[in-house]
Amino acid sequence: MATGMRPAKRPLSSMLAGPYGHPFHPMLVTVPIGAWVISLGFDVASHWSSRPSFLARGSEWLIAVGVIGAIVAGLIGLLDLAVIPQGTPAFRTACTHMYINVTLIVAYGADFAWRFRTYSRGAPVNDMMIALSAACVAALAVSGYLGGKLAYRYGIRVAAETTQAEGYLTADVRSVPGEPVPRPRRGHRAQNRRA
Repeated sequence: MATGMRPAKRPLSSMLAGPYGHPFHPMLVTVPIGAWVISLGFDVASHWSSRPSFLARGSEWLIAVGVIGAIVAGLIGLLDLAVIPQGTPAFRTACTHMYINVTLIVAYGADFAWRFRTYSRGAPVNDMMIALSAACVAALAVSGYLGGKLAYRYGIRVAAETTQAEGYLTADVRSVPGEPVPRPRRGHRAQNRRA
């Protein structure tokens, strides 16, 4: 295992960031992602609906829910950032991911304030607001890509391969924790192919 990789797999605080192999940050980010993507859908749908105010108001509050969710997810994400060795590609990727997310929180906070101050009952969402939301969702996709790179390419807070291998052991292949996983017998491999 590369130097610095082992600490990046362990939580700084398992109570706050989630235990080994079960980080909280990826679970929490589903709240802002879902809320912000659906808010854009509501924005667009408000132009086609016979009740645009319902969708416009719903979009406004989804943005607020997303901002709150993003702040909570971001605070937990900082704990994961703290275990990544500085000066590594993983650390640079994590910082870029964080900067995009902080920018999104500020942009969506401003978007919420703008909507809250200018809301007019019965009107669809303003085209400029839709453009801002669309740009934010595009930036959110980039941030999500970087978050996926951190987890799936660099393995930040992902259990080590020896731990993951436990999920693929069958009853006749035993492993002692901390030792390499034994290779299945030749007949065993052929039997698995048939199953």
